[in-house]
Amino acid sequence: MDLQTMTYLVVGASFALYIGIAIWARAGSTSEFYAAGGSVHPVTNGMATAADWMSAASFISMAGLISNMGYGGGLFLMGWTGGYVLLACLLAPYLRKFGKFTVPQFIGDRFYSKTASTVAVVCLLTASITYIIGQMTGVGVAFSRFLGVSNEMGIYIGMGIVFAYAVFGGMKGITYTQVAQYVVLILAYTVPAIFISLQLTGNPIPQLGLGSNMVGTDVTLLQKLDQVVVDLGFGKYTTTTAGSTLNMFVYTLSLMIGTAGLPHVIMRFFTVPKVEDARYSAGWALVFIAILYTTAPAVAAMAKMNLIRTVTPGVVMQGVDPYTAESQIKFDERPDWMKRWEKTGLLKFEDKNGDGRIQYYNDKTKNEAAKAKMDEAGWKGNELTVNADIIVLANPEIALLPNWVIALVAAGGLAAALSTAAGLLMAISAAVSHDLVKGIFKPDISESGELMAGKISMAIAIVIAGYLGLNPPGFAAGTVALAFGIAASSLFPAIMMGIFSKKMNKEGAVAGMLAGLFITLFYVFAHKGIFFIKGTDFLPMIGGANSFFGITPEAFGAVGALVNFIVAFVVDKMTKEPPEHIQALVESVRIPRGAKAVDGAH
Repeated sequence: MDLQTMTYLVVGASFALYIGIAIWARAGSTSEFYAAGGSVHPVTNGMATAADWMSAASFISMAGLISNMGYGGGLFLMGWTGGYVLLACLLAPYLRKFGKFTVPQFIGDRFYSKTASTVAVVCLLTASITYIIGQMTGVGVAFSRFLGVSNEMGIYIGMGIVFAYAVFGGMKGITYTQVAQYVVLILAYTVPAIFISLQLTGNPIPQLGLGSNMVGTDVTLLQKLDQVVVDLGFGKYTTTTAGSTLNMFVYTLSLMIGTAGLPHVIMRFFTVPKVEDARYSAGWALVFIAILYTTAPAVAAMAKMNLIRTVTPGVVMQGVDPYTAESQIKFDERPDWMKRWEKTGLLKFEDKNGDGRIQYYNDKTKNEAAKAKMDEAGWKGNELTVNADIIVLANPEIALLPNWVIALVAAGGLAAALSTAAGLLMAISAAVSHDLVKGIFKPDISESGELMAGKISMAIAIVIAGYLGLNPPGFAAGTVALAFGIAASSLFPAIMMGIFSKKMNKEGAVAGMLAGLFITLFYVFAHKGIFFIKGTDFLPMIGGANSFFGITPEAFGAVGALVNFIVAFVVDKMTKEPPEHIQALVESVRIPRGAKAVDGAH
């Protein structure tokens, strides 16, 4: 069976499964719509949380980023997994014990203020809508390549699928659909990795293959990769960092606390029956997430090796000099996978020196020996451009794996993007219908009216998400990291202070959220040239791009969080402390049942 037909069958079957589950598990009440009735088993919830959490960024982009950045890309692994541990240990059990559906509702009740709840809704919508742009982009990439449709048509199809199972199923339908999506995406990620690990190292376990000797050699995969990329003028794969040490630290921290503040992940812990179940489901989710996250470094390194081996045949296994004509692939002889991906615009070739071959070197190398060899080879600039987002999706094709494996990867990429998009849409819908409509504008709305408001708001959110996917704003590059920065700078500090500081009042929380959100957005927009002073980009006037100690916009969320904490505590000291009953509420949420402070035992 040809690849296109196989892909249609596998992807079509997965979509039919998702819609079938949604029909079976459709929500009939607000409790089922927002929190799946609070009856989801911890293992099931752990699997759904993993699918909700592992977005297109995890499935499609993360290995590509690590492949491009090398060691420096490890900050995504450390930030996202570390952040999930932070969420599981510090926030999830307490929020579940508080017993509310949404993050804005927790903030509104804890800080005894509708204003605080409204500000939290604004922060949630800003982070969630920013995040969802990346998911819709991932849907467009996967559809455009594997189903032979345009990027725009891919997004329209994705919108239709999400509408079918999210609007009618609510959190109950989304939960069980995400379980199926997790199975699809984890198989799609690990099966090709096993095949490729066997090809390159003879070891079927990718995590071990990463450190194993390559087939037919006495050097490990990483040692060989280091040698090859240095020969091509790049930095060592195993030591290259992401900017300064400070930026790498702040970037990691921003991803960690942003993870802990993401509302669509936090909502998942309201779907289990008990606080104890929230802890168990968090543990299970970490196990399910670890399967993909420990595989990602191997996928990244092996994809990089396969790409170089394709472009410069013989360099990897025979050690041929990459600067000789014999080592470079002729453009007319490029493999079919390159031709297929060229149609998407995510892989481009330009014969700058007119020799009919593809020269793939580092444009910005500081290696003088490499520069001299490039000049001798008639190099006029790097001739191959590869978008990092295609690494995982193209890897099975590069490795010439069976068509069914390639089709499975297509289904997995779509499952990852759609599962997270559904979770984000659920968070947006709950914030609008439950926190704004019922909580502020129409408290006496009936349950059926609130349920309808939730479905309408989700449908509108799908249209907005699709529009932003089709027309991403100018600052859309790195939108996923930016979404984490927004959550880190606005919601995470408010949730932390709401749980662990019984003296924090509503004025401090509101001021902190607004300050953190504003300073982060200001830095990002100024960096992108949106703010101007006297016709000059603002940031260069104070030291150039990334001028704040060399911190990149995507990493600035941690700085915004620090500003949030400082402003909140300063304002708190200048205003009245919370009422006694609110302080007692915080004590009861934080201290386990059965403790002396709660039951009065001696």
